[in-house]
Amino acid sequence: MKVVAAENFADPSFSADLIGWQKIHGRHVLPWQNTRDAYLIWLSEIMLQQTQVSAVLGYYARFLERFPTLRDLASAPVEDVMAQWSGLGYYTRARNLHKCAQRVVAEYDGVFPSDPVLLAELPGIGRSTAAAISAFSSGTRAAIMDGNVKRVFARVFGIDTYPGERKTEEMMWRRAEALLPEQGIESYTQGLMDMGATLCTRSSPSCERCPMQPRCVAFSTNRTKDLPVRKPKKVSPEKHAVMLAIIDGGQVLLEQRPPSGIWGGLLSLPELDGHLLAEDDEVEAVDDDALMLAVGKFGEMESHERLSTVTHVFTHYKLHITPYRVTLARRQAMAAESGHVWYDAAKIPDAPLPAPIKKLLLELVGDSKAAQQRMF
Repeated sequence: MKVVAAENFADPSFSADLIGWQKIHGRHVLPWQNTRDAYLIWLSEIMLQQTQVSAVLGYYARFLERFPTLRDLASAPVEDVMAQWSGLGYYTRARNLHKCAQRVVAEYDGVFPSDPVLLAELPGIGRSTAAAISAFSSGTRAAIMDGNVKRVFARVFGIDTYPGERKTEEMMWRRAEALLPEQGIESYTQGLMDMGATLCTRSSPSCERCPMQPRCVAFSTNRTKDLPVRKPKKVSPEKHAVMLAIIDGGQVLLEQRPPSGIWGGLLSLPELDGHLLAEDDEVEAVDDDALMLAVGKFGEMESHERLSTVTHVFTHYKLHITPYRVTLARRQAMAAESGHVWYDAAKIPDAPLPAPIKKLLLELVGDSKAAQQRMF
């Protein structure tokens, strides 16, 4: 691919048209807008990574109610942070959020640096997120490059190579830097985000309302459905796990997951073998002896029932969970360091659990309560 000098990408009319559109038609009333508070801006940018605004709004409000300041977040137990994040997905963001808050307090006395280079060195903040935080909190001229921007650039400028390819992405970054306006960086940055989210959408772009229509290569060549070029499809691998829903005396047995890997740091149900089964291994009926052995460390099994398989789709694979509901005749005392805890069923709604596990447990707890009520 021929490398084009960044200055050849300069086009002041592009930023002027975008800023003019954003000031009239862009979004202006989101809860993290109209502020220079880097904490509020940073929190929103992390939550909005790979997540739509509509999904973030409720979490954002609840998170700030629990952690109104950066120091509140930094001093909180990580378990509290994970609990507030539960259901929002991509849990590494929550762990990095907590680490980042602690770093900013320790290294910058609780004040985010305005330099995007320094911001990008903090946990969970990449180059584009650092630029957005710096632009909105300090007015720094720095380029962003998220999925929305890539889609806008690919269509407007007719970029017909996959944006995830290294050379294409590097070229897009050079273009993004060359297009930065001398004034109005906040409106320009917000305009790129707004255009990609509200006009230049993936499946149904509103070209008739777009200020870039006169210069848009995709529109003029009837290729809006073809650009940006999509990543070649891969068959999504499938994994299987057997999990134990052990309910006893109004409590549920949960285990702390390792800090890395899926659902890192969250509570979850114990797995039969303590790990995911190999890719493409299907779960047949679990042998009673194997089930009794697995349950034995927690107590004497009275009965068990295989429940319907739950499928959860991650970014890179599908996980099929085969849950077994287990009741105990007698509970076994556990060592404090075992990583397992008996959790009150009534507290499940607020527990730091992965969304599919929480949903499963809420259904089971509801069934258990209904059964108890029928007995009396």
